[in-house]
Amino acid sequence: MKKFIYIAASLFLTITMQAQDRSQPKPGPAPTININKPQSFVLKNGLKVLVVENHKLPRVSFNLSLDNPPYAEGNKKGVSDILSGMLGNGTQTINKNAFNEEIDFLGADINFYSSGAFANGLSRYSKRILELMADGALNPLFDKAEFDKEKEKIIEGLKADEKSVSAIARRVENVLTYGKEHYKGEFTSEETLKNVTFEDVILNYNTYFVPANAYLVIVGDVNFKEVKKEVEKLFGSWKKATAPQLSYSEPKDVQYSQINFIDAPNAVQSEIALVNLSNLKMTDKEYFSVLLANQILGGGGEGRLFLNLREKHGWTYGAYSSIGAGKYINKFRSSASVRNTVTDSAVVEFFNELKRIRTELVSEEDLKNAKAKYVGNFVMQIEKPSTIAGYALNKETQGLPEDFYENYIKNINAVTAEDIKNAANKYFLSDKTRVVIVGKAGDVLPGLEAMSKREKLPIFYFDKYGNPTEKPEVKKPIPAGVTTQTVLNNYINAIGGEKAVNGVKTLAIFSSGTVQGTPLEIITKSAPKKLSVETKAMGMTYLKQVVNEKVAYAIQQGQRVDYKDQELKDMQAEAATFVELTMLNNAAATLTGIENINGNDAYVIKKGKATYYYDVKSGFKVAEAKELEQRGQKMTQTVYFQDYKDVKGLKFPYKTIMNVGMEIELITSEVKINEGVTDADFQ
Repeated sequence: MKKFIYIAASLFLTITMQAQDRSQPKPGPAPTININKPQSFVLKNGLKVLVVENHKLPRVSFNLSLDNPPYAEGNKKGVSDILSGMLGNGTQTINKNAFNEEIDFLGADINFYSSGAFANGLSRYSKRILELMADGALNPLFDKAEFDKEKEKIIEGLKADEKSVSAIARRVENVLTYGKEHYKGEFTSEETLKNVTFEDVILNYNTYFVPANAYLVIVGDVNFKEVKKEVEKLFGSWKKATAPQLSYSEPKDVQYSQINFIDAPNAVQSEIALVNLSNLKMTDKEYFSVLLANQILGGGGEGRLFLNLREKHGWTYGAYSSIGAGKYINKFRSSASVRNTVTDSAVVEFFNELKRIRTELVSEEDLKNAKAKYVGNFVMQIEKPSTIAGYALNKETQGLPEDFYENYIKNINAVTAEDIKNAANKYFLSDKTRVVIVGKAGDVLPGLEAMSKREKLPIFYFDKYGNPTEKPEVKKPIPAGVTTQTVLNNYINAIGGEKAVNGVKTLAIFSSGTVQGTPLEIITKSAPKKLSVETKAMGMTYLKQVVNEKVAYAIQQGQRVDYKDQELKDMQAEAATFVELTMLNNAAATLTGIENINGNDAYVIKKGKATYYYDVKSGFKVAEAKELEQRGQKMTQTVYFQDYKDVKGLKFPYKTIMNVGMEIELITSEVKINEGVTDADFQ
């Protein structure tokens, strides 16, 4: 089992960090704010229409938005998701294929969802584009076969997320923050989806896809009088109705700050979120102060959280904060994904930054930079027609003053350091903060428990669905007679036996997968004390790594880097057909305990910066973890091995899942034993 997977991690990390390291341009002088005023009218059924004429480009956009009160779906959670997937699959007069073909022919973009629709395209086709959008929204074709297909697609997506640490973190955070019965706390599951019937989807559409709280915003190269006639013709027959107004008990913050821990044995890093509820509205007098306070705390690469956790300590690739504002309950959260071993320290630093912005006046420089950032972004966005549409809709749905956006820059510039401190004290709670942590208990809990006692932050335990549970068993005792050597020998016997393993002089493994949609091929060749790994992205060699008895180097995009000193020794120590053969007589390889890997117990053997996991029952190697460092940032990458298949009397894993904060699946297509490898491969 070779280290080709770590090369894929390098590719992923490079792509990710290049995106993160892009600097933001500094905004120029702010121009006079002149926002086009929409012309408006209301249909008899209640549909409100806003039209912003903009003739700079021959394009037009239509945005239908249903501003209905939120509602919980209960044991049929997912019904609106299925509805969203079914809308747009043809109409009562046009079948699915003809509908989509005409949209493509027009070069338009039309999307439908349970709370509205959106379309844009060339203004020369605006009449037909609006007709298609209206037909798809008001006369949808509901087909039982499409219903079954959409439900199954969502279920498959849920299965794919089952082991996703970030997906678990998002789900549990909302459950704990809002409660399972609340519309923001409930979650879609396979069980709730199976409760949804075809008739439920139609009922949901008839109940909530109604015009009383609907807005149609039209922006672009149109004539108001002409488009008004079209809207009246297409939407005038929409039956008048109002969506039900349901009430829910208001969620409450925790009575005192605490840690809510969720064990995720496959986590290579901890997902941390500090959360408290927020009722901030855009009409509140503190609104602009809160925006700037959040910008200074964690609004981006210049935020204090980012500078602390990433730049100062190197614990994460990014740490940020955000706060929601609107008519309904929302939350303030600060978050980061950090290495397991520094989880406790990261939590302390989050609280330090919260305390700092609540107790100290921000500097004149920090306030100036935050204002410049917001003003610059506002000026850049205001040139976009879609922004004008959004502003017009916000005024209607949020009850904003008519001159809200004209005075936006003035209100931003009026915020003082004292305003920032007051806003932080009101909206960034430090004494009623719920710290939600999803991580690997074996790596995280020892440090977290020590910090908990020191900082007086009690720990409560929950499962991946937000249910209270017992403290997870971190490490199980090693049975008498089990040693490093017995575990390694069991592995060798499990894959084919000592004779067969020793008979392997060379290995060539061919695997493929995708990284963020990019096709990936990995060719791994190995021999005793030799290793060659070639990684291809979209058919082109992106990275090649070679290790032999004298040197170890990597060539990436034409640039060669030679490994030296301890790094060279580490690379050479792992250059082998089977690393277990080199570990058998190596005193540095130590059996440290038993941990849970994907629901099963596995023996843990540590050697240097690498950790190997062997299934207690089968003997197979089921995972391998290694500490990596790139651009000064450290992380632990875990690789999972599955689907062992026989090749000439030896078993090899044909599925490899690499976890670097996201999962990358690699499928082996061929394993060659004692063929296809020459000395030239290691030069």
